[in-house]
Amino acid sequence: MTTSKKIRFVTDSTCDIPEELVARYRIGVVPSFVNYGGQSYADDGRELNRETFYQQLPSIRPHPTTSAPSPALAEQVIAQVAEDADHIVVLTAPAALSAIHNTLRLGVESLGLQDRTTLLDSGMVSMGLGYQVLVGAEAAEETGDLQRVLEVVKSARERVRVYAGLATMEYLRRSGRVNWAKASVGALLQIKPVIGVLNGEVPQVALVRTFTRALDKLAELARAEAPLERLTILYTHNLESAQAFRERLADIAPPDTRILGVTPVIGVHIGPDSLGVATLRRAA
Repeated sequence: MTTSKKIRFVTDSTCDIPEELVARYRIGVVPSFVNYGGQSYADDGRELNRETFYQQLPSIRPHPTTSAPSPALAEQVIAQVAEDADHIVVLTAPAALSAIHNTLRLGVESLGLQDRTTLLDSGMVSMGLGYQVLVGAEAAEETGDLQRVLEVVKSARERVRVYAGLATMEYLRRSGRVNWAKASVGALLQIKPVIGVLNGEVPQVALVRTFTRALDKLAELARAEAPLERLTILYTHNLESAQAFRERLADIAPPDTRILGVTPVIGVHIGPDSLGVATLRRAA
């Protein structure tokens, strides 16, 4: 007989999970930081106003950087969640792209909670990570069965996709996180890249000449994943474009499809006026 446990989730702020769902499932979110103007700002939805930040981003010099949370901050969030949990599932952004995963691992170990914690690399960012956390939190609430929770997280990871069309390659090139972007002359040629995120990598899906063609490719990629269990339209400072894109996908969009502004710690690397989709394909 399976013993029902109180299972809680901890993740990082690249997850883009809306605040009401973070509160609903009592998810612990460890913020990363955006650094510019001699200051470090927690990516917690309070220290940085997203719209203001994206308005200012093109003119900020030197260009903002991002940094992982401190182990002490990770410990603080994990400890708070642990007070009301039999088991903690820690799901993070990819270790291949960020030090966040290692920071949360150190937090778990510093607290001596290894026996009560499952640490997972989601391989994803934004709602690609967020979906994995949410389906796991839903299963935890419904079943209290750790094995079942880990099964649904694994299933979601296999079915989730994140794609984005960028208005410029410049921010990706500056970030230094993506090898092919560093070597590209696309910024000079005004190429609009369409990128994906998969298993901790950021592949180049397409290079097109106009943002309109980038959106065409995004729509094609989203449709290839249908039928969809969940869909989120992601944007950086171009809400009207996101709303229009949501209408464009109306025939495949689930009723609870959301439009979300991307967190600044991701936006620093993809730039303003980008548009993305996070899809969760319906299980067979």
